[in-house]
Amino acid sequence: MADLLLVDDDHDVTEVLAEFLQAEGHLVRVAENGEEGIKLLNERLPDLVLLDVEMPVLNGPAMAYRMFVENLGRERVPILFMSGVPDLHRVAARVGTRYYLTKPFSLDALLKSLDKALHERAAPTYPERGASSV
Repeated sequence: MADLLLVDDDHDVTEVLAEFLQAEGHLVRVAENGEEGIKLLNERLPDLVLLDVEMPVLNGPAMAYRMFVENLGRERVPILFMSGVPDLHRVAARVGTRYYLTKPFSLDALLKSLDKALHERAAPTYPERGASSV
């Protein structure tokens, strides 16, 4: 079982993924944007952040950047980007994470990516300049 933070502005996506991941035995907290995600990080550090890229208020790369800059242990939390943006691998590289999953994806692909990220537990490396914008 892992403690997961799911940050995505699409309520339908978060509802399905949270239910699925909970059925797989994980504890799942949900935030609708990066600002809410930061607040939940302040309450408790998860084992992994599942993070969308394009969101209102604070987008995924900006949230990841704040996790790194504001520190307090958050910089060690692995991030798995989940998005349909073009060149998602470049966004992930700018933020410094090796974990990303292009939407739409299958639940099997999600489990494989999740298992890999939880097994390796590789925290993001120092993000490149400009990581806070998509």
